[in-house]
Amino acid sequence: MKAAYVTLVTNADFALGAKALIHSLNLTETQADRVVLHTGGAPAEALAPLAALGARLVKVDHLPVSDGFIAAHAKHEIHGRNPFTKGDKPAFHTPLDNFCKLRLWQLPYDRVTFLDADTLVLRNIDRLFDYPDFSAAPNVYESLADFHRLNSGVFTARPSEATFRNMLQMLDAPGAFWKRTDQSFLQAFFSNWHGLPVTFNMLQYVWFNLPALWDWNNINVIHYQYEKPWQIHSKADELRPLIDLWRVYANGGKPDLDTMKNPS
Repeated sequence: MKAAYVTLVTNADFALGAKALIHSLNLTETQADRVVLHTGGAPAEALAPLAALGARLVKVDHLPVSDGFIAAHAKHEIHGRNPFTKGDKPAFHTPLDNFCKLRLWQLPYDRVTFLDADTLVLRNIDRLFDYPDFSAAPNVYESLADFHRLNSGVFTARPSEATFRNMLQMLDAPGAFWKRTDQSFLQAFFSNWHGLPVTFNMLQYVWFNLPALWDWNNINVIHYQYEKPWQIHSKADELRPLIDLWRVYANGGKPDLDTMKNPS
């Protein structure tokens, strides 16, 4: 079985996140490849540290979609029709870039686990390669009512050109509009998606919204949705332990997870 962890880098900011992510994967001693899909928005000097950590860099183009699709999913259109009211997306967030992660279905691997560049892997998660295509954790960070929606920051896939072609056909159907870009699309395309435990995609807002769900002993992946840990932002004080943890990985260190305290 040929397996890989895959992430997506579309600019220098997400390259910062990917560097911490790749280092965190390396610490788990996984034997799977680490692959970074990157677009023209990521400069060579931002990608070089990822290659130095052993990641395979794969240049990808935006998907071949219609002008109407591009207009409908432009930043001002997406954010205007569906404003983010629960947290702040950083200025470098470009919604149309999100669809590039679908390129992973074209990769020469049998099994893939995708991880957004704003995630950290705390423990070995190679068992995810045994999960079916498509498996994802629920988008839980405010209330348990969110269990019916998936979060596309972590998911499993079985690459296939046939699947990719079918995706493109559905993605750019006349009048198609994907409210939360790739996340909305993947939930529609894989309508019978398989659920992963929330511990494989623990969204950072769980820390203060649902603290009873947070247990450092069981968390495998942290996902810094909304505000990023390398930014200066309004929720930094509330999220300080998580930000400090990210900085340890970003600086090439190895944190002692046994000393981490759960939220009170």
